[in-house]
Order: sequence, then C-alpha cells, then structure tokens
Amino acid sequence: MKPPLFVRTSTDKERAQLEAGLHSPNAFVHRRCQILLASARGLHATAIERNLGCDDDTVRKVIKAFNAHGLAALHAKSRRPHRSGAAFAPEQAERLKELLHKSPRQYGKETSVWTLELVAEVSLAEGLTKERVSDETVRATLARLGVRWKRAKQWITSPDPEYQRKKVPGSTDPLDQPASRRGDRLSGRSVVEPLRTAPST
Repeated sequence: MKPPLFVRTSTDKERAQLEAGLHSPNAFVHRRCQILLASARGLHATAIERNLGCDDDTVRKVIKAFNAHGLAALHAKSRRPHRSGAAFAPEQAERLKELLHKSPRQYGKETSVWTLELVAEVSLAEGLTKERVSDETVRATLARLGVRWKRAKQWITSPDPEYQRKKVPGSTDPLDQPASRRGDRLSGRSVVEPLRTAPST
C-alpha cells in the first residue's frame, strides 16, 4: 500500500494562482489545480482519484511535481526532442556545407530543392549526424556556417547543373510543370537557398 501523500503548504501567491487556475480554459491547468487544491484540503490521493475520475498515479505525480517545482508543475513539458546546433560536429558541419553545393537528386531524391527537413534526412543517411535531428538544429547549424535560408514563396532555381537543360519546351520533367500540377509541393516550407561559390580575389 502506498504511503499517504499530500501537497506541501503553498504560499499566498501559489494559492491565488491555483484558485485562478480553476477558471482556466486550459484543461491541463484546470485539472492540476483541482488535484492540488483537493490535496490541500486534506483529501487522500484515492479520494481525489474517485472525485475527479483520474488514476492514483496521476494524482501522486501532480502532487510530487508541485512539491518539487511549485507553479511550474501547472505547465506541460514539451515532448519535442531537444536538438542543438552542436548535433553537427565541426567536421560534419563543413561536410554539411559541401552537401548543399550538390543537388538532392545526387542523393536519390526526386527534387532539386533543399528543404531543412530534407537536409536533416540526408545528413543522417550520409553519417553527418548520429540520429535524425530537427529542422531547427539544421537551421541553427546553417546560420553558424553563414548559409541563408528562407520561406518558400515560390519555386526557386535549383543548384542541379542539369536544371537548365531540363527546362526545354515539351519537357516532361516534373521541374517544368506548374506548381499546381506537381506532387512535391513545398510552398510555405523552409527552403535553403542554393549555395554559390564566392568569386576569388
């Protein structure tokens, strides 16, 4: 049998926040405030479980979180994986820059436009990262390397050296099709601008 567990004595500020949370439109905040205030009234976890219809483990988890972290326990933690620019080691970061000088088609992709998502996918496949990283990690790494990116408002010129050859009258290449007829629509996604080698001085 689990030992009784109660919420610690709250400060006036905490108490006011918990009571205000009973009127919150956020179901997560509302439920946690109900649990904590019920515990403050002296109800056992099992009684709170019966009254609110939530399981005993949830009740105890909320109480422990508040006892340890205070009002921070009212906010849900992000479940998104945290990735930083450091996911690319310096050597791999340079390889990433070299990768962007090439067309995605050279890596078996059916597009000539690099997106942050596609960069992350190819980086993993090519061994630049040990695990799939987020778009934000790619964005941060590119910014560190001085590579620009932008939101795609329209189709942009491809770094694919074959691109201009493919843009001929009557071409059946999907790159020549209007955006409305293409299946790999990217409008609104983060797109990496083609890299160009700086002229020598």
